[in-house]
Amino acid sequence: MPKNKGKGGKKRKRGKGDSMQKRELITRDGPEQEYASVTRMLGNGRVEAQCFDGKVRLCHIRGKMRKRVWINAGDIILLGLRDFQDDKADVIVKYKNDEVVQLKKMGHLPASAVVNEDNDENSDDDPFVFRAREGDEFSDEEDDVGEQPDRYGKLPDYDDMSDMSDDEINLDTL
Repeated sequence: MPKNKGKGGKKRKRGKGDSMQKRELITRDGPEQEYASVTRMLGNGRVEAQCFDGKVRLCHIRGKMRKRVWINAGDIILLGLRDFQDDKADVIVKYKNDEVVQLKKMGHLPASAVVNEDNDENSDDDPFVFRAREGDEFSDEEDDVGEQPDRYGKLPDYDDMSDMSDDEINLDTL
């Protein structure tokens, strides 16, 4: 087999967890770009985003960002608008929470923009919400199980049989 001539593997190529360096804040460069909030993920590198100009656009995550920058619902992103399709756009940058705060202070984002801070691992909020169907009655108490149905009839009392020998056991009573 040939000898490996590289200088490391997957971790090295990804940067070995370099220290967090501040990146330069990229702002909007004119009318061909717009800030937006991600409303939902559609799959296949696409997201639906609510732009701050009031329109909902279908956005495509560019290849440089795929599998490197993870975008979730509620994130603030910068879009590149298309000249020929007004309802579609391309994701240019995903902003981090501190960058969103900085953009608000600079006046680039409206005050109504919400920062998604769901990065807490110890949050008590359940990400899943279960709703009862109409007509179903569910109690909120987990301990209220109620009486279980007797499926097998009366089970024999094995404590009373411990003093009997094998010859005395009547199989018809079981």
